[in-house]
Amino acid sequence: MKFSENWLRQHVKTDATRDELAATLTAIGLEVEGIAPLGESLDGVVVARIVGAEKHPEADRLQVCQVDAGGGKILQIVCGAPNARPGLVAPLALVGAKVGEIAIKAAKLRGVESNGMLCSAKELGLDADASGLLELPDDAPVGAPLADYLCLPDASFELKLTPNRADCFSVRGIAFDVAAACGSEVAALDATPMPALHGKELAVELDAGAKVPRFAGRVIEGANAGAATPVWMAERLRRSGIRPISFLVDVTQYVMLELGQPMHAFDCDALTQPIVVRPARAGEQAKLLDGRTVALDEDFLVVSDSLGGRAARAVALGGIMGGYDTRVTDATRNVFLEAAHWIPSAIIGRGRKLGLHTDAGHRFERGVDPELPRQAIEIATRLIVEVAGGSPGPVTEAVLPEHLSRPAPVVLRRERLARVLGTTVADAEVGRILRALGLQVEDVEQGWRATPPSRRFDLAIEEDLIEEIARIHGYDAIPTTLPGGATRLAAPSETRVDDATVRRQLAARDYLEAVNYAFVDAGLLGKWHAQDGSIALANPLSAELGVMRTHLLPGLVASLARNTARQQTRVRLFETGKTFAADAHDDRHGNDAPRETLRIAAAACGDAHGERWDSKRRAIDFHDLKGDLDSIAALSGATLEYRPSAQVWGHPGRSADVYRDGAKIGWIGQLHPRLQRALDLDTDVVAWELDLEPLLQRRVPRAQALSKYPSVRRDLAFVVADAAPWAALAETVRTAAGPALKDLRLFDRYVGEGVETGFKSLAMGLILQDESRTLTDRDVDAVVAAVLAALQRDHAARIRS
Repeated sequence: MKFSENWLRQHVKTDATRDELAATLTAIGLEVEGIAPLGESLDGVVVARIVGAEKHPEADRLQVCQVDAGGGKILQIVCGAPNARPGLVAPLALVGAKVGEIAIKAAKLRGVESNGMLCSAKELGLDADASGLLELPDDAPVGAPLADYLCLPDASFELKLTPNRADCFSVRGIAFDVAAACGSEVAALDATPMPALHGKELAVELDAGAKVPRFAGRVIEGANAGAATPVWMAERLRRSGIRPISFLVDVTQYVMLELGQPMHAFDCDALTQPIVVRPARAGEQAKLLDGRTVALDEDFLVVSDSLGGRAARAVALGGIMGGYDTRVTDATRNVFLEAAHWIPSAIIGRGRKLGLHTDAGHRFERGVDPELPRQAIEIATRLIVEVAGGSPGPVTEAVLPEHLSRPAPVVLRRERLARVLGTTVADAEVGRILRALGLQVEDVEQGWRATPPSRRFDLAIEEDLIEEIARIHGYDAIPTTLPGGATRLAAPSETRVDDATVRRQLAARDYLEAVNYAFVDAGLLGKWHAQDGSIALANPLSAELGVMRTHLLPGLVASLARNTARQQTRVRLFETGKTFAADAHDDRHGNDAPRETLRIAAAACGDAHGERWDSKRRAIDFHDLKGDLDSIAALSGATLEYRPSAQVWGHPGRSADVYRDGAKIGWIGQLHPRLQRALDLDTDVVAWELDLEPLLQRRVPRAQALSKYPSVRRDLAFVVADAAPWAALAETVRTAAGPALKDLRLFDRYVGEGVETGFKSLAMGLILQDESRTLTDRDVDAVVAAVLAALQRDHAARIRS
């Protein structure tokens, strides 16, 4: 927010110097980012008129000008500005003045005397424009000091505002804070209703419900659209970072800066009533003030007129920009002024969706006082009538009162205030601060009941008022004390592993933790075939971050790919975070809500180990990652099962679904070569992704006596089809062996001579033990026979000869 210092001081009287004012603004939370002094030393610079101009006899680019400096005094000035011409009114630095670092003296330029210097805006330190002389209005008083005419010296302040202080996107909003901090009052604003001089008005209808609960308009007939913008108004706009365009447009900008209410001026003769505020139609187009034609959808709001039928034509993009076809021009004679209240949620992101950023949209996105539209219409009307003439009609105001928010009173307790601030603020000071900020204050037994003004919709709870007292009273006036109080300690649960422990375990196994956005590119999910259930964002940060992630791996592997593209050949990353799917129903609110799942994923490529001298290099594979995953499961005492997977992004035969206690919790394996090519990966990547919650669940350890009877081991070697997975074989063995089986160990796999093609030989050890007696040979043989029978029945396995 940029504004003129003199303009602010017109609204709030204070003896604070410029530096003190800047320090005060920053201290109360309105951070001053920059101050640009204007017209600090303009002694000897006057308003002058060029009455004659001839070509310099010795220089093609110079002119010899005869300049009226006031009081009948004609001076000869040699000037090289391209816009120097007879009749032009411009600043003149007289002999003896100092412009910047230049001391003005009488001189000869190419043999011709020059007694002063005609100045550009840049030379005077008023603007960056150095293309020619600063052109002043024709009615500027010749001979008058330029500083007096342009209300100088002044300074352009620039504030860095937080989003919650939408009320300070106006000079008047800032004035209330300055008045509270400096102990002064805000000057009254003349918003006396202008009497209607004719009965013409345009009917207005609101068809957007709560999104636009108020719309005010007024017809002004016979205004002179070609009237020049007054110098004082143009200068205030320029010092606030806005370039003056034409008077009718400048008035709406001026009122917006002063009050905070964006406005728009239509050419009334180009409108057909009724005016209807409604949602845009899918595919509807609108031509905007900047000449662009944009395609709209139902998320946008438009102001439409009834040319071609009721609400047929969009003449403005609601809350963002006016339309081209109904803009005011120099030929405009009848003006329709508009000021409306658009709620933030109806405007947020709409301009960015079209690549637009406007002052109006910036304000409406953060919130504008819903009571301002009529006041803005009255002030703008008065300015137009005073400068451009015209006859105002009655104010037309369409209101949906049920959708207008009303400030609710907030009770501020004296004890609560002292407790939070750690100090006592005098009752009189508290009351003064609240009233100076515009709140209606009532003293009650426990403190104060304060009703915020409509512009301060950020004041809703007691803590908001405490914050206001703290910042206006002064943070430096609050003593620094150590906090006191009792803290309840939360004992960790034995039935759950802390997720930080899981992250430390992976870090100990040489992984780096990655943190990615929860949004990804829809095209990336398409490559993974993981777009089912994805949720598109209505207001994405960019096209590459347009949908919520359904899995962690797409983003994590993308991070891995960025590392490998930068010559990192060995990358090991993991990430924990939520995924989102639009397939759950929230019965509490009666609407579809995304399901959020806490997950953990890891991805790795390159060598299994870092560079070392004691072993050969080996690429990381499925079993390396399986070992890392098993180490996490061991933290909770879980035993994971791995079963064949049909996951579309997994390599056939080199990936598996992961189960715990019979429930599928994730996937592990090598990425499919087709996917790796689509992702431009030139190395094999192994990865896993699981639901984190099942991994964190831990059974409470229970002491159990060791059996005092010896265990028995029987080794079996059998031949089975090469496609038969060990996980299925092991499940068959455990089921057939029963409770006597304490452990099962696979200690050999053989393929080669003596084993048929398409088959493999597996050797396993069965560890058998009973808790109450020593197992006999008959007991052991019965278990072994049951295991062999089950393997032959379920997997066509046979004992290796």
